[in-house]
Amino acid sequence: MISSKQINVKKLQTLQGHKDCVYTLEKSEEDSVFFSAGGDGMVVRWDFQNLESGTLVAKVPSSIYALHVDRDRHHLIVGQNYEGIHVIDIQAKKDLGSVKITNAAIFDIKTYRDKILVASSEGKITILNYQNLNIIKQIRATQERARSISLNPEAGEFAVGYSDNTIRIFDLKTYHIKRTIEAHNNSVFTVRYSPDYRFLFSGSRDAHLKIWDVNQEYSLKESIVAHMYAINHVDFRDDAKYFVTCSMDKSIKVWDLQRLKLLKVIDKARYAGHGTSVNKLLWMKYRDQEIAYPLVSASDDRTISVWDISFNEH
Repeated sequence: MISSKQINVKKLQTLQGHKDCVYTLEKSEEDSVFFSAGGDGMVVRWDFQNLESGTLVAKVPSSIYALHVDRDRHHLIVGQNYEGIHVIDIQAKKDLGSVKITNAAIFDIKTYRDKILVASSEGKITILNYQNLNIIKQIRATQERARSISLNPEAGEFAVGYSDNTIRIFDLKTYHIKRTIEAHNNSVFTVRYSPDYRFLFSGSRDAHLKIWDVNQEYSLKESIVAHMYAINHVDFRDDAKYFVTCSMDKSIKVWDLQRLKLLKVIDKARYAGHGTSVNKLLWMKYRDQEIAYPLVSASDDRTISVWDISFNEH
């Protein structure tokens, strides 16, 4: 059993270069590499083997809330707000194509087989053919914003969190709504299936973290007042022992996944954390002689922080 005293948190680095809020982070197909993007329209590549400076991958005229890496194809998909998506070949560093699909903000992008799924602020989930970027279907279950997508390929489902306080579960083949969950008292900002797909985690503007039991018809397993303000994102460590949440309250929290217990609060006062909203987290797989499982956080303060979070599990 882990106590908070057995967790060591060390801030390794502050990455600067973005000229506006950093809204999103995405892992590359390489364990040492990740991408960032934000309000300045810049997509930046960072490598743990040389974190001193990032490499500009793309620059678009408007803000970016969503990035997605298709690891099988080695593609980076960029969501340009009010325009559409751009597909970039990571290895060749070449733009493969783009398509305008919306006049609204793009909040999330996922890929599944030969499809691209895009969530946008007019409440639509747009399904595109990966090969030609043609629109196959647009799903508009509500007029409120579609904020977050999470895939469950084992069950053939995907979950979408909406600003009408609901989570909707869709069929991955037919795109029909299978279930509507009256989930929160405010906008659902993030949904994430656990690594074993047994549970769906949701975080909301109401500051609650909720865990839904997938195998029990998405019944509510746990409801936790996890933060003071909106929960922006949830991410899991690769070994599925721990997870992290981040919030508009400027903090990052580390949790035990099995016990759903809070283990550590990372904030400005205690660990020189972020001074404004923490928008996105990445718990990386990268390891070297000094660190394992580094955590990356992105904030409205225009910086990216890199953390070494180690556990004494003996």
